[in-house]
Amino acid sequence: MPVISRFFGISIVMYHRDHQPPHFHAKYGEAEATVEIATGVTEGSLSRRVLQLVNEWRELHQPELLEDWRLARANKPLKPIPPLD
Repeated sequence: MPVISRFFGISIVMYHRDHQPPHFHAKYGEAEATVEIATGVTEGSLSRRVLQLVNEWRELHQPELLEDWRLARANKPLKPIPPLD
């Protein structure tokens, strides 16, 4: 499970060769959700506040997320992405 960023107790992970559409997984404690990179469409169970933080981070880092998605699909090492301050 490659962690590409961590902030405020939230782990952002991306799996190699994962299914379309481009997305990442956000984990906070026992809760987890998948978040589409382009749209922010979410499936899973994160609190509203955690989801707001994740989407703020997603909007700031869409180009880096898409690059990591391409790397993951090619089964290459992912690049870390700065956390939300």
